[in-house]
Amino acid sequence: MIKSMTGYGRGRAEINGLAFTVEVKAVNHRYGDINIKAPRLLMPLETQIKKQVAAVLKRGKIDIFITQETTDKVSAQPVINRPLVDAYVEVFRTLARDYALQDDLSLSLLSAQKDVLILEEANVEEQDLAECLSQALEGALNALVSMRQLEGAATETDISQRLDLLSQLLEKIAARAPQVPLEWQQKLKDRLARYGDDADDPQRVAQEIAIFADRCDISEEVVRFRSHLEQFRGLLIETEPVGRQMDFLVQELNREANTMGSKSNDAELTRQVVTLKSELEKIREQVQNIE
Repeated sequence: MIKSMTGYGRGRAEINGLAFTVEVKAVNHRYGDINIKAPRLLMPLETQIKKQVAAVLKRGKIDIFITQETTDKVSAQPVINRPLVDAYVEVFRTLARDYALQDDLSLSLLSAQKDVLILEEANVEEQDLAECLSQALEGALNALVSMRQLEGAATETDISQRLDLLSQLLEKIAARAPQVPLEWQQKLKDRLARYGDDADDPQRVAQEIAIFADRCDISEEVVRFRSHLEQFRGLLIETEPVGRQMDFLVQELNREANTMGSKSNDAELTRQVVTLKSELEKIREQVQNIE
């Protein structure tokens, strides 16, 4: 089953008062590009995060947003910066002594100074930290994959219908192609007949017809095009990412279609090839969003 590359997922987990919310957003990208925005507390776990994501999402531009929630059990606590307080006390008393000022050193004065009170993160067990983050990320990834699968199923249906249409168009082209040299042969004979018997050289006519038939023969292109279509249908039921393979097959199908168009030498055949290429372009657009 094919999957889309676009999607969104959200997950949350809490362990021993430690809580994380993870949001994952993915859009089209040729390769796997993972970007993380998280609190500094999680910097040591960035490699773990990328490994967990890469194991699930093979392609796409993937943005991960991680938020740490404050709980009753785990929160930052105000702590006295004693060395700094001692330095302020000494400075203030030196000022009072040197400049004959009233020594009214108070709690409000000291606490108003920058960094006298600092917030200190509560101690968190590394195992709890890693496990809580992993659970929240897993929930977000599962939600995103579900969205990708739903969109992928709709894309699969659309592509499958267009492949059926391409098969029908190809059979019309294959049926029309042999008629082109026969019609050209009759037109050539009619043209020569207008010039009288002297202009009708059977050997020369046969030679011209053979050259024309060889020049507009598209049997090989039809066979290859049909083979590529079957390969494409096979990719629709694969469980692994197939977006790049599909993109390659679309290029090969376009190559065969272009060759058929250049060899057509027939208005009806050219019209059918143009329709063929139009459907291929619609499939190509869909393929750009397949993982």
